[in-house]
Amino acid sequence: MRGPLLSRRRALGLGVLALSAAKFRPASADNGGTEMHGMSVFGDLKYPADFKHFDYVNPDAPKGGLFSTIPSTRAYNQSFQTFNSFNAFVLKGEGAKGMELTFDALMARANDEPDAMYGLAAKSVWISSDKLTYRFTMRPEARFRDGSKLTAHDVAFSLNTLKEKGHPLIVVQLRDMVKAEALDDATVAVMFAPNRARDVPLYVASLPIFSKAYYATRSFEESTTDIPLGSGPYKVGKYEINRFVEYERVKDWWAADLAVNRGSYNFDAVRYEFYRDRDVAFEGFTGKNYLYREEFTARIWATRYDFPAIKDGRVKRETLPDELPSGGQGWFFNTRRDKLRDPRVREAVINAFDFEWTNKTVMYGAYARTVSPFQNSDMVATGLPSPEELKLLEPFRGQVPDEVFGEPFVPPVSDGSGQDRTLLRKAGQLLQDAGLVVKDRKRLLPNGEVLKIEFLLDEPSFKPHHATFIKNLELLGIEAEIRLIDAVQYRARVESFDFDMTTMRLSMSPTPGDSLRPYFTSHAAATKGSYNLAGVANPAIDALVDKAIGAETRADLTIACRALDRVFRAGRYWVPQWFRTNHPIAYWDQFDHPLKPARYAQGTGAPENWWYDPNKALKLEQAK
Repeated sequence: MRGPLLSRRRALGLGVLALSAAKFRPASADNGGTEMHGMSVFGDLKYPADFKHFDYVNPDAPKGGLFSTIPSTRAYNQSFQTFNSFNAFVLKGEGAKGMELTFDALMARANDEPDAMYGLAAKSVWISSDKLTYRFTMRPEARFRDGSKLTAHDVAFSLNTLKEKGHPLIVVQLRDMVKAEALDDATVAVMFAPNRARDVPLYVASLPIFSKAYYATRSFEESTTDIPLGSGPYKVGKYEINRFVEYERVKDWWAADLAVNRGSYNFDAVRYEFYRDRDVAFEGFTGKNYLYREEFTARIWATRYDFPAIKDGRVKRETLPDELPSGGQGWFFNTRRDKLRDPRVREAVINAFDFEWTNKTVMYGAYARTVSPFQNSDMVATGLPSPEELKLLEPFRGQVPDEVFGEPFVPPVSDGSGQDRTLLRKAGQLLQDAGLVVKDRKRLLPNGEVLKIEFLLDEPSFKPHHATFIKNLELLGIEAEIRLIDAVQYRARVESFDFDMTTMRLSMSPTPGDSLRPYFTSHAAATKGSYNLAGVANPAIDALVDKAIGAETRADLTIACRALDRVFRAGRYWVPQWFRTNHPIAYWDQFDHPLKPARYAQGTGAPENWWYDPNKALKLEQAK
């Protein structure tokens, strides 16, 4: 199952960065401040100011060819199945996947460091000694696609507009940005509130820069099919609403030779195809309707990659490592609904899901069980709390479940039968303890109504994972059903929290910071369009999120996240699903790529760091 990610290394989507001093000598100092060519969290910058390219790219990669795929990540208002707008940074509409490729940002992400950025549209940044003012110096050669100059005024306009009118997820993460102000054409100052979130300055540096002149006569917050004026490596080319969108490489892109871009953005065209059904999308790949596919369905990976092009070598299969934290994927309870408020009811539902049977029967044993939103990282809580964790947790004793101070909750392991009677008996007792009695084989809420649960879906391929789960719920007297709706309706319902249970993946960076707010905080629970689907509104979690955001060392951050993990898991806000630590991919053999993705890259590095191989393409054409 895919999650809400933004794959482009320059556009971070959910902020994951913060500031620390680098080992390189600053370019200059001003009133106690420091001027730097890059920023990082808790450690040194790997690359000096005169670096030539990132180590994980091929700086001599040829330009040319077409890269086509289906969306495997999304951010803000984007959808996996469709699009109807070229404004991908507001709440309205379904934004086109790939629009992030058409804009530049102040800084660019280095994917072989856990949390570092280097100058892109800005050549350097001066940070005040109190770290509440950041002054970015713009590159004089920066240009929009029409040749007009990209200035500090455009940056200030963009940041202030996103803070006021952007997607709610952007607004939440910009709450500690007070304002952005252009001091002149070349200098933009960004001011932050005292006690700001640690990573908000670098989130600011990752956001797209819009043309102030372009929006002087247009509304920013509207869904639109007008193509906005960009400055990035690609521009919108051919498209058909709801079906496909193609981006053309800007041959005279002003930033092509910068060190942060050398060896990247190599394809002449990048195209996204949209399908409403995964099985149909797979058939499209076998028919060469698109050229690259990351496989998210274990059943398809295990049973259907035997078509002729695989057998004769025209399509290659690889499994690339994924060393990032996998985050947490699961069915999230909407605790805003009275019937799902009691954690005993939610734990009963957790007991009804037989992961072992589902993994073996539906997913061919390809997955491991998720237990934590920080899965596949050292931020997962294990065993008894450490003294450092207890120091953070003790103020909430009596306000949080006692288990927070013991072993963290993990979902039960079933006997793999699909109908573990021991777990179902425990589930029935939990429901009984919560006051839900059985009458005529129906589980009744305290108000006398039957407990009904609707699983909201937007694609049919996920149905098999629900079948035995629903059957077990029915054995408990719970009426459960799947509601399959189209992508537009799905997003509208999820953003307005109009569901009982639905699936989402919480995506975590190696250095989580302000990005924790949209998932876990009370403010996000009340914000339409946030990722706090469960409606988590817990003062202890709010306080621990603040501790994590304010951590001054990586060790402190890890401790705070472990404490947060314990309280979240004790709340039974979700039915944890599964994860894997690799990327199964297949592609028509006309590409080449680095030996493995950069360690901290979101995804496989495609299309940004892949390239077209004309010799392979010719051989593929001759093999028809």
